[in-house]
Amino acid sequence: MFILIMQFFWVYIDDLMGKGLSIWVILELLFYVSASLIPLALPLAILLSSLMTFGNMSENNELTALKSNGFSLLRIMRPLTVVVLLLSGFTFYFANYVIPVANLKWHSLIYDIQNTKLSSLIVPGVYTTEIDGYAIKVNKGKDSSFTNITIHDHTEPNVLKTVKAKQARIYRSTSGNYLFFDLKNGTIYEELELENGEIGPNGMPLLGKISSHPDRISTFERATYKMNVTGISLKRSDEDIFQDKYEMMNVFQIGRATDSLKRRREGLDSTFLASIKGSFATFHVIDNQLKPMPITDPSLKENTVIYRTYKSLKRSERKALMQDVLTKLYQINENVRNQSTFMETLNHEEDQFWIEFHRKFALTYAIIVLFFVGAPLGALVKKGGFGAPVVIAALIFMVYFIILSIGDNLADTYVIAPWLGMWLSGLFFTPIAMLVTYTANNDVPIASIETWKMWVKRIISRG
Repeated sequence: MFILIMQFFWVYIDDLMGKGLSIWVILELLFYVSASLIPLALPLAILLSSLMTFGNMSENNELTALKSNGFSLLRIMRPLTVVVLLLSGFTFYFANYVIPVANLKWHSLIYDIQNTKLSSLIVPGVYTTEIDGYAIKVNKGKDSSFTNITIHDHTEPNVLKTVKAKQARIYRSTSGNYLFFDLKNGTIYEELELENGEIGPNGMPLLGKISSHPDRISTFERATYKMNVTGISLKRSDEDIFQDKYEMMNVFQIGRATDSLKRRREGLDSTFLASIKGSFATFHVIDNQLKPMPITDPSLKENTVIYRTYKSLKRSERKALMQDVLTKLYQINENVRNQSTFMETLNHEEDQFWIEFHRKFALTYAIIVLFFVGAPLGALVKKGGFGAPVVIAALIFMVYFIILSIGDNLADTYVIAPWLGMWLSGLFFTPIAMLVTYTANNDVPIASIETWKMWVKRIISRG
């Protein structure tokens, strides 16, 4: 858990630093993140603990004593297998019902933190424009005390105001809606809007004319400058806006969401097809037979309609008709491209739901597979403690995590199906678990030629 939390900090360190967050907000964020990381930490914990347990038993000849009394390795593993199965069931329940809530909590909290801009964002030597309408620069300082501060106030469009002070301390109001700058030994420069007459008829200022707009300069020994930061304070968002995300759903909600997406996609397809057909008269068929263009002849009886072919049209009429068709085709091509992009977005969203659906089952299965990798491997290695088991577990888990990340990325980029991407690591370690379990149970060296011959014969016989 410590390693995974450090990875989380590495990703979000820029969002957490310099925001003036209280320790309770950080602890709340870590609590929710820790809950969401449990299914990823449990496979490593099971792998390491099984390696250490059976490594200790093998190193102390306890496995040898049990086998000499007629107990096979699989029988020795049976009680722990039951425990691991119970743990895997608990993991699925946790991943299905608890983690969606934890993801909802920490995603909404990190969103609020990322959109929080506090006074501590002021960096010496750099203009800060995080507060709308202001540009602030300080020479040096830290926390809330600064020296040689410059504040450019652009909140009033008709006034240019600049405040400079030798010293400044920044405070936050109790409600968090305002910043107060306690300034000492400063000057205020104000320039009002240019008067009429300084702008020529072409919209350019008249050159050579002396400016007549009023200026004002005032000094102070101590003053308080107030800024409204209502829109950038840390406010907790409504969590309902995040509930439709795939990470915040259990398998039953994901099933309903994918069904809804399927019906929505079918409805959009039919609506788009109907709109395309409505753009051309040739799509309006009667008895599956296309008819020539109708036209009313005034010389015939009232409401009598005759039909004309394309060849019977005049040259100007043909040209106008072709131009009309080309314009509609350009419009339809653009609509088709937009529709295709939108449908790709819906397909990607559906894939994300299925990735999260299979992730819950794949992580549960990974606990069982890694147990059957770690326990027999510990019996073969015959080393306990925190030495060799930790190294072996770290290497195995690194391979597992790399394959899991590769499968996730391949599924996310449409290279492979979502189910295959999530089950890729489990499928990779399944034959390895079977191999090490067989060799440890039958006391056959894992690198023995007889072992590999046996596996080849089994594969050929089943093929």
